[in-house]
Amino acid sequence: MTTTQRLRAMSDEHSAHNYHPLPIVVAEADGVWLTDVEGRRYLDMLAAYSAVNFGHRNPRLTAAAKRQLDRVTLVSRAFDHDNFGPFVTELAELCGKDMVLPMNSGAEAVETALKTARKWGYEVKGVPAGQANIITFEGNFHGRTTTIVSFSTDPDAKDSYGPYTPGFRTIPYGDVEALKAAMDGATVGVLIEPIQGEAGVNVPPSGFLRAVRDLCTANGTLMIADEIQSGLGRTGATFACEHEDVVPDVYILGKALGGGIIPVSAVVADADILGVFRPGQHGSTFGGNPLACAIGREVVAMLKTGEYQERSRTLGAHLHERLGGLPAGVAREVRGRGLWAGVELHGKARPVSERLMDLGVLVKETHETTLRLAPPLTIERDDLDWALDQLDIALKG
Repeated sequence: MTTTQRLRAMSDEHSAHNYHPLPIVVAEADGVWLTDVEGRRYLDMLAAYSAVNFGHRNPRLTAAAKRQLDRVTLVSRAFDHDNFGPFVTELAELCGKDMVLPMNSGAEAVETALKTARKWGYEVKGVPAGQANIITFEGNFHGRTTTIVSFSTDPDAKDSYGPYTPGFRTIPYGDVEALKAAMDGATVGVLIEPIQGEAGVNVPPSGFLRAVRDLCTANGTLMIADEIQSGLGRTGATFACEHEDVVPDVYILGKALGGGIIPVSAVVADADILGVFRPGQHGSTFGGNPLACAIGREVVAMLKTGEYQERSRTLGAHLHERLGGLPAGVAREVRGRGLWAGVELHGKARPVSERLMDLGVLVKETHETTLRLAPPLTIERDDLDWALDQLDIALKG
């Protein structure tokens, strides 16, 4: 039995089977490369669903983490620490907003945004108690808590977890008329992914985000942008909403904010929105902890240079040019923006991801027929081209 087989057997026996990983076991990582326990190297074309935007073990981020590990890692929110004020200030400035509410996982941040919208709706907008509604979109993926899966349209994510949380109206993604019809005086928020990642890197029709922004403004409703996967450089801009010159009322951030080191997430909005919270009304023991803030501050500093957004724009254009040349008989559609693409196949995507693994490239399928490509933004063009060459081989079977 190989080391891989032995370790996978342990996982199979003692871990809940809520994932179906590719049959490798990673031991080390550096930049865009992963090495398994057998010593074989793989090019990472997934980047942990955008959590590793800046590459594995990015020197700036690991140095920031190591410095903080030697000082203090957790005090809870019972006390302030010397990185907290600077972190929330710098992240608010990056987003062009007043306030930050730090959390840990992306799902926690989404839950926080939903609570924010409801609390704001009752206390500021004046919606009668218990009547607030929030609009969401088919194909959404915002996390896996009971409330979040209540408005999922993915049976794998939703089935057998009821009873479900009420107060949500789910409409087709990209449908302006459906959004108009769904909104009323009790609509406190519209929760939207500027690009739907888990659904297959679905880009909305041109002008849709602008229409959402305008309708929210006209109806006194919060536009809540879930930029957990799409934000922080992935699409060639700091936020995917920028591609339509749209500024939401609320940003939800996560994944890359933790630098691929620890979970860091946040809700960012102006004071008239996040100011509804008072002591004891919401919280998290680990949210905004010293280690998280040290890493998050370095992420913000790196994004302020514009280097990673530019890399995503330039290399993303090359990625999509090459993917656009895939034969129509193999690829039904290619979607995406920046260094993010969904390749919709005519057949199953899992066998292709397994063939790519054998060729030394790691991707992951989603929704049966789509391959997701999202390399770290630090990838070099030669490595990107090599990965795409292997994709060509894998697609030929």
